Amino acid sequence: MLITKIYRPDEIKEAAKELRLGELIAFPTETVYGLGADATNEQAVKRVYLAKGRPSDNPLIVTVSSKEMVEKYTGALSKEAQKLMATFWPGSLTIVLPIKPGALSKAVTGGLETAAFRMPKNKTTLALIKEANVPLVGPSANSSGKPSPTTAQHVFHDLEGRIRGIVDDGPTTVGVESTIIDLSTKHPTILRPGLVTAEELETVLQTEVISDKHKVGQKETPKAPGMKYKHYAPSAQVVIVSPLEWEKALAFANANKQAVAIMALEKDLANVSTEIPTFSLGENITSASQRLFAGLRHFDDQLRPEIILCAGFAEEGLGAAYMNRLKKAAGETFFSDLKI
Repeated sequence: MLITKIYRPDEIKEAAKELRLGELIAFPTETVYGLGADATNEQAVKRVYLAKGRPSDNPLIVTVSSKEMVEKYTGALSKEAQKLMATFWPGSLTIVLPIKPGALSKAVTGGLETAAFRMPKNKTTLALIKEANVPLVGPSANSSGKPSPTTAQHVFHDLEGRIRGIVDDGPTTVGVESTIIDLSTKHPTILRPGLVTAEELETVLQTEVISDKHKVGQKETPKAPGMKYKHYAPSAQVVIVSPLEWEKALAFANANKQAVAIMALEKDLANVSTEIPTFSLGENITSASQRLFAGLRHFDDQLRPEIILCAGFAEEGLGAAYMNRLKKAAGETFFSDLKI
């Protein structure tokens, strides 16, 4: 078993050296923590799948520090790609692009002729990539299928002994993974919603963006993470509570105090019995997105309730990204589905 070291932001030279040697180093972004390996080192990339317990046909995002780093693998970029990079990079947008034949290992691409690229908005990680001088694969740094990590402590909990180190730059600020847009098809298509919305993308591209392609069939190879396999799920059954269902949900929780926990906005927690474990999602959808994974992990790692009642939101703006993750964590189970 490896000894997993926690690196401070001023220790990235040492962390970058480990990456160049083929080791796995988790790194911070504004969305969630990523599990880094040299994207040009096939053996290192394969170890990422092993460390996470991740299916091998689930492609990995390539995390870069510049547009020029992308062009090394794609060649000349389309006008659309350049517009999006100029507007949203560094930031919470991942772009799927065609790559040169054989430019990246099939372990990175899932066997496809495309790859997903992202330049995160985190100065420590951008400096880490520049110091390593290679792009990094960057899936979420958690056990596959479990809630994504938003702190270095979450990463340590899941991957201690499986990876060489974690660069700790504090809690993430966005809390849900980046938007993924596919530019390798005729029509730009969102494969995973995130902080960057379809409306913002359409404004920049001046064309319609398809925004409902978030799943693939069991026999298809996904172009992006999160489209095929179970994600974000704690051990407890997560149940989504719509705004109009809270009165009934609280009555259910009061009748099942020993089995239920609640994740909700501050205003909705005010009326919850002190006997019921709670986790605050803050005041609005922004704070709820930041805290969603932390809340799921809080109950999974400590109290282990049978059911987690979690606040749902309208699927618009950031709410679309929040609900995408929450519905996967809940297996699409809503409070209205319960036979009570």
